[in-house]
Amino acid sequence: MIRKTLGLTAMAALGYGVFCFAYSKTQPQSSNSIVLYEGARLIPGDGRQPIESAAMLVENGMIARIGSRGSVNAPRAASRVNLTGTTVMPTLVNAHGHPGFQRGLTYTAENFTRETIMDDLNRALYFGVAAVQSQGIEKGEVTYQIRADQEAGRLGGARLRIAGRGIGAPNAGPGAAAYAGIAYEVTTEDQARQAVRELAAKKVNLIKIWVDDRNGRAPRLAPNLYRAVIDEGHKHGLQVNAHVFYHNDTVDLVNAGIDGLAHLVRDREMDDALVASIVKHNVYVMPNLSPEWNTYSELPHWLKDGDPLMLLLQQALSQPVIERMKKSYENRNPAAVERTRTQYAILQHSLAKLAKANAKIILGCDTGLEDHPFGMSEQRELESMVNAGMTPMQVIVAATSRAAEYVKLDKMGVLAAGKEADFLVLDANPLDNITNTQRISRIYIKGVELDRPALARALTR
Repeated sequence: MIRKTLGLTAMAALGYGVFCFAYSKTQPQSSNSIVLYEGARLIPGDGRQPIESAAMLVENGMIARIGSRGSVNAPRAASRVNLTGTTVMPTLVNAHGHPGFQRGLTYTAENFTRETIMDDLNRALYFGVAAVQSQGIEKGEVTYQIRADQEAGRLGGARLRIAGRGIGAPNAGPGAAAYAGIAYEVTTEDQARQAVRELAAKKVNLIKIWVDDRNGRAPRLAPNLYRAVIDEGHKHGLQVNAHVFYHNDTVDLVNAGIDGLAHLVRDREMDDALVASIVKHNVYVMPNLSPEWNTYSELPHWLKDGDPLMLLLQQALSQPVIERMKKSYENRNPAAVERTRTQYAILQHSLAKLAKANAKIILGCDTGLEDHPFGMSEQRELESMVNAGMTPMQVIVAATSRAAEYVKLDKMGVLAAGKEADFLVLDANPLDNITNTQRISRIYIKGVELDRPALARALTR
């Protein structure tokens, strides 16, 4: 197989002066770009059972037909790729990320540049995440420019979806110093509606609100204000999702028509009535289980040499960041760890209830917070979801078709005729063990294989 870098976008040519990368490999295919992939176990991503020894015909980056091996007729000129012994599934979709703030060991507002954002999106793609919904901590025009360049085919990386500036009460937006001054701060319904109108004019993909008191540092967003945001957002055809903490707030938000919850309730376990209301109102829920990272009193398995997730980290993240992540597990306070475990159990119990009730759970994990790298965080979240009581099949649906449905990427998330040929080739079956999503052999985007070695070199440069 001849390796070639396709779509290498020189930012200098666009007036920027540094490079962003969209790496792909050529593959054996005819001039009309028809390829038959044969022999893999194929997991569609929408909850249907896998096809053992499948055949998938891809024409010009789109899936034309899928069936069992030998049942899919391919044109004589079609190329064939033998994937026997592997498992194929859709690429992942992350509904809750914050790209652009971490560069090496620094986490600052100054890092929020095109280059840093693209590093995050390319790292996500290296780990198998093909789309990222940014959640309301976006300043300036850079994310809009990236989205436009991706939609025009000028730029690669995981596809970026935008929420622009989130909306909250004064001082209720995200708390890190790097985020200062980004969120809208509203105190009247007119201000709330005007903020939505401004975001709609910029064609954001959804609206983000912060509702809770941010651990006592701010007033809660009053019900009349978040109801105004929800109403105005829906008038403009925009989904609205909420950063929540308290059970009581969440009950009213669901009744008010919120479309998505960016976190689980954290002050208490969700009661049966709230779970039923979430299901009744078709509210999407992002578990956001990253607090699980702090339930370990010693180095967790996924940061130990030889673990498949650690292998991916070593390939795509700088060593100083990895070392700092590992060092954070030294000399942990046992009492603090035990408190975190107690608090985290609330999230696990609520998620188990939601899964049992067939709520619309989607992958979303606050990726991009300090030392929560893109790609690694999403992969870690999948294991946490299973550990909380979801089945591997439920988790795969949450991370592929259902997340794509929520962020309105209707050509992604499912392996079926008429969808884009975005898929992972895995060396083991994630239905046996969800961590097998980390055992990535190849990644295809629109039917073209990603050149992962070249991308890894750029990410660790």
